[in-house]
Amino acid sequence: MKIILASTSRYRKELLSRFGIPFGVAAPDVDESPLEGELPEALAVRLARAKALKVAEDYTDALIIGSDQVAVCGDEILGKPGTHENAVRQLTLLSGREAVFHTALCVHSTATQRTLLRTVVNNVTFRTLSPETIERYLQKEKPYDCAGSAKSEGLGIALIKRLGGDDPNALVGLPLIALVDLLLEHGLEVP
Repeated sequence: MKIILASTSRYRKELLSRFGIPFGVAAPDVDESPLEGELPEALAVRLARAKALKVAEDYTDALIIGSDQVAVCGDEILGKPGTHENAVRQLTLLSGREAVFHTALCVHSTATQRTLLRTVVNNVTFRTLSPETIERYLQKEKPYDCAGSAKSEGLGIALIKRLGGDDPNALVGLPLIALVDLLLEHGLEVP
């Protein structure tokens, strides 16, 4: 049975490669815009499922892994900043506050049409960040493709006061502990 990661994220690809099992990568063509009134966790679940099912259209006898992450601080959803200005705005908002990262995981079997879902939540408390700290960090790491503008697996850990959650890999974008569980439910053992 083939394993296909429905993502172009280099972070998710690196995390999945830790298992030492062969897998392919396919880009899901999915609109990631939130629906009106959609809660962050529901958005992450909908997108993880949509990514997996979109890629599944091109495969038979494969396990398709979709994942999506939505960060929220207060009432604001924090996506990938894309630009330096947006990253400054996000980190200024996060300074001294807690953000909740909802990482949804979907594993779909094209052979059985069985779809399994799991969500992992990480609470991240940020240190109080001066404008100078934010600017230095962004110049060094350039995390413009990371929700919330802070890479916990890199220098961004220096911006964080406390992490809470069941799987630190979920914060990077792919909850490996939950993934092992879902793969087992589909009959695939890791390692």
